[in-house]
Amino acid sequence: MPSPLAHIPALPAKPIVGHTLDVLNDSYGLHRRSAAAFGPVYKIKLLGKWRVSLGGADALEFILGDTDNLFSSAGGWEMLDVLFGGGLMLRDFGDHRAHRRIMQAAFRKPVLDLYRTRMAAALDPLIARWPAHEPFAFFPEIKTMTLQMGAAVFMGLPVDDPRVPKLNQAFIDEVAASMGVVRAALPFTKIRRGVKARAYLRDTFRALIPERRAAGGDDFFSQMCLARDDDGNCWSDDEIIDHFNFLLMAAHDTTAATLTKMIWAMATFPEWQDRMIAEVDALGDAPLDDAALAAMDVTDRVLREALRLLPPVPFIPRRATRDFTFNGVDVPGGTWVTAMAGMVMMSSVHWTDPDSFDPDRFSPNRAEDQSHRYAWAPFGGGAHKCIGLHFATMQVKVFMALLLRRFRVELAQGTPVVWKRMPIPSPKGGLPVRLIPR
Repeated sequence: MPSPLAHIPALPAKPIVGHTLDVLNDSYGLHRRSAAAFGPVYKIKLLGKWRVSLGGADALEFILGDTDNLFSSAGGWEMLDVLFGGGLMLRDFGDHRAHRRIMQAAFRKPVLDLYRTRMAAALDPLIARWPAHEPFAFFPEIKTMTLQMGAAVFMGLPVDDPRVPKLNQAFIDEVAASMGVVRAALPFTKIRRGVKARAYLRDTFRALIPERRAAGGDDFFSQMCLARDDDGNCWSDDEIIDHFNFLLMAAHDTTAATLTKMIWAMATFPEWQDRMIAEVDALGDAPLDDAALAAMDVTDRVLREALRLLPPVPFIPRRATRDFTFNGVDVPGGTWVTAMAGMVMMSSVHWTDPDSFDPDRFSPNRAEDQSHRYAWAPFGGGAHKCIGLHFATMQVKVFMALLLRRFRVELAQGTPVVWKRMPIPSPKGGLPVRLIPR
């Protein structure tokens, strides 16, 4: 019996693993070769399943905008369900909207101001501990720092709380399991360690809920325990745990990767670091309030360009809820579909010399990101657009302001930095850098 996707072309795939290793080793190269051979619609076999890729900004809008409830996010991300099930990204349509309305309370402006104050207080002493002049690998260091910061900003714990190391290791095991090639929780596998880590984290979060509901707090977990929508609806204990478990994953890895990309950019293109330093110096010692962060326009452009070149989730999975047609190709319901945000952000259709680092492409006189509604979409789009995008931007700006008040950054080796794009962008070798006191 022929496959329902037999009419959709694909490059040759290896037995059993399909294109999985190609995706992990050079995902952009695989998609470029596939598009060159077949056009905007083709399929790729990843983690044992055929997935249909739809190329171009219009396809991105079609999938992410999803005005007809045609594409399931929960179905697309089903490989994460055993670890992060119940999280906001793994909910669909009316259920997703209801839960997002409650979560919005944890991202209100007054609450973000509290997070910013707590964040700056936690970050400054951590940055001050970094060694001057001595080379160190930035990526593992910033991953450790963001985990320490997570204890303060997300959980309301002191960075030196004795529970933090075990919580951090459990979280690391959980995230590592999310892209394990073996998906069954067999002994000695990443997924088995991840499932055990999830159980430990759930037990820890559950024990904290009663005190946080009673006393509140200016951290994310406390705010999620208290969150209600405009109609007074709130979450059960299990829903709080599921949402917080997912939020930690979404915030930690993407923030660490984004800060690493910006450090790489600053060290590789020192003229942009000079402009960022001048911008931070102009702030003086003023508190990093709304006005100060809004004045960091150069930093914002460098951030946007870093996210364009190395988005945290370049390929966004969905699953079709019913049959549809795109670009004249019929796709049956139940098919896993990929929205190609990373490829659109590297397309010469929308971007001048897209492989180059050029933050000024986001300046008002050029505004290349405005060429299409979905030309720049590192935070996704539609109903599932990242709810924490403003928090993430605030976190990056606060970090950069505190860092550049103390240091300049330079690369500690002369060889070009090689980036691994999947599952989360990371530099091979950890990005060795050197901090020079100012």
